[in-house]
Amino acid sequence: MSDDYAPPQEPLSILHADHEILVVDKPSGLLSVPGKGEHLSDCLMSRIRAVFPEALLVHRLDRDTSGVMVFALTPHAQRHLGLQFEKRQTKKTYVAWLHGELAPKTGTVDLPLIVDWPNRPKQKVDHENGRPAVTEWRVVRHAEGQTRVRLMPKTGRSHQLRVHMLALGHPIMGDPFYAEGPAREAPRLMLHAEQLRFRHPDGGAGLSFTAPCPF
Repeated sequence: MSDDYAPPQEPLSILHADHEILVVDKPSGLLSVPGKGEHLSDCLMSRIRAVFPEALLVHRLDRDTSGVMVFALTPHAQRHLGLQFEKRQTKKTYVAWLHGELAPKTGTVDLPLIVDWPNRPKQKVDHENGRPAVTEWRVVRHAEGQTRVRLMPKTGRSHQLRVHMLALGHPIMGDPFYAEGPAREAPRLMLHAEQLRFRHPDGGAGLSFTAPCPF
């Protein structure tokens, strides 16, 4: 990863900003937070802090995943949002293209995950030591030997959607870690965080933000 990091240079895409929160549409190919080393210092967090110096991290998206992310603008908002993620009170919906034709139309993957130490940052299914991970999926359509799905993770494990789809035998198209052969032939990782729902830290009103899927 470190040798080929060439993040996109498009301007920040701000979906919402107020006195407590900032919601943005993260592009694919940009780290959420800095990696190890100066060459991995360019990230969404640093770009946001150039405009909003008070911004605080709440959650992350993988480098190659695009879509909705929320940042806190106060310590109170960071605590409030952090608890919502921790207690699984947020609702996340992703769009993906999978290799092959997935059937049936809907289903749930319930497979515990753990880091694959010799191959980190890859993750793997581990029924004895893994942490619980649950993903609901719904087929949108089939096209040219691929399946467009909506994915609704109920937990927030690292690489969860990517490993769960692999476990179904239908890796996400363009996945540099988990796809092989024709499944890797895509312009990017075909995974996008389309919608995020949570409660506002000031007053608790329910909010929903959507970033249009770029593929």
